[in-house]
Amino acid sequence: MPQPATENKVILVVRRTRLDELVARWNTLDQARFYVEHLGADFSDYLQEHDTYKHVIAGIESILRELCRVQVIDRAFVPNFVFSKKDTIVAVGQDGLVANTLKYLEGQPVIGVNPDPDRWEGVLLPFEAGDLRKVLPDVFSGKRRFKEVTMAKAHLNNGLQLYAVNDLFIGPKSHVSVRYEIKVGDQEEQHSSSGIIVSTGMGSTGWFKSLMAGAAGIAGTLSGQKIDVPHGFPWDANYLYFTVREPFPSKNSSANLVFGTITNNQPMILVSAMPENGVIFSDGIEADFLEFNSGTRATISVAEKKGYLVL
Repeated sequence: MPQPATENKVILVVRRTRLDELVARWNTLDQARFYVEHLGADFSDYLQEHDTYKHVIAGIESILRELCRVQVIDRAFVPNFVFSKKDTIVAVGQDGLVANTLKYLEGQPVIGVNPDPDRWEGVLLPFEAGDLRKVLPDVFSGKRRFKEVTMAKAHLNNGLQLYAVNDLFIGPKSHVSVRYEIKVGDQEEQHSSSGIIVSTGMGSTGWFKSLMAGAAGIAGTLSGQKIDVPHGFPWDANYLYFTVREPFPSKNSSANLVFGTITNNQPMILVSAMPENGVIFSDGIEADFLEFNSGTRATISVAEKKGYLVL
């Protein structure tokens, strides 16, 4: 086997395809096909997506092994993987794979590769497989530019913490109203709502945009005036936005402190009054969560670490 050109190491982060998930659920390819076609869907699309992805991954592995040392890991193992500070990460998948890899790193650069440009737009995937022959040597030699990404952080009074690249959700597992205390700066209230979303600049074109569109639509209808939906804010902004979902004013709860900014000097403090099923999760990964039940105190702040995307 030929030796790589350098001793640099790349961690290649891959994901299971939709077909992989179906086969894992239904045990065989034929049973997966029967399930999909029985519902009237096009199984060939699953096959095409799977074959394209596997072909691209094989090609990327071949390129990387010429240039450096390589270790391949599935996204499911990223939260528990120990990255070296000298590692370079190549993530091949959709935007979510890049975001969910960034938050477990400590400043290592991430190269997002789009495995199927005809299928995925890839805002966080500026490169295709063949670009790695030029991009990686530039990264190894320090000649490549990076985009800095601000993260959010939830830190609990029991010592546990969780980072987010796009957004944090704090609230109930199910869609119900729950009680908590909220404090931002000098403002403090007792709340009853279906949860809080804390958005970063990178996440401001996703869940945050949806929340703003809904608020603008309601306000515009009530006022009889068209209200423009705010655009996203910079990925490297030194602040976060928080939005309270469905706040309910009552004798025991207020609904004034429902939107605002979180900064380094002004974190958000939350104290749970949820007897059970209170959670904090990040970037849409509900399976990776912190419990947020009665008496738990969460400090939501701008994270001390940044993410770095290769451009």
